[in-house]
Amino acid sequence: MNLQTDREFFSLLSHSYARLLGKPLVPTQVPIEDAARWLYESAPFGVLAHNTEADPVFVYGNLTAQKLFEYDWDELTALPSRLSAEAPDRDERQAFLEQVQRDGFVAAYRGMRVTRSGKRFWIENAVVWQLRDETGAHRGQAALIPATSTV
Repeated sequence: MNLQTDREFFSLLSHSYARLLGKPLVPTQVPIEDAARWLYESAPFGVLAHNTEADPVFVYGNLTAQKLFEYDWDELTALPSRLSAEAPDRDERQAFLEQVQRDGFVAAYRGMRVTRSGKRFWIENAVVWQLRDETGAHRGQAALIPATSTV
């Protein structure tokens, strides 16, 4: 299933974010019927999400995230999320994701990431949160990346 503008998946992303952070993922001036498309096509920040597999795979990455990491939709959504960090940085990334699982979300995160072509960059002030549906079932984790900086 293509989740780019899927309303059910958008609802999971946005409601999980709002429940945990107490604010909307998408600006309130964006009409609700356009919100999923706005997040995918127009958001000035990257959004990524991975599933709950033992080796989680990205299931979503908006166009901003695709540009940041240099992957198109099909490549990104086949990528184990651990590969967004270089091998030496993966232990730190995993410990961080365990903190997110324990605490529900972490804001103001900074971490080293790597593009498809091998360029390294910092994600700055990222928010990473647990994806939980309306029944409380864990459905993965998501990240909002508002800024990056070069190494």
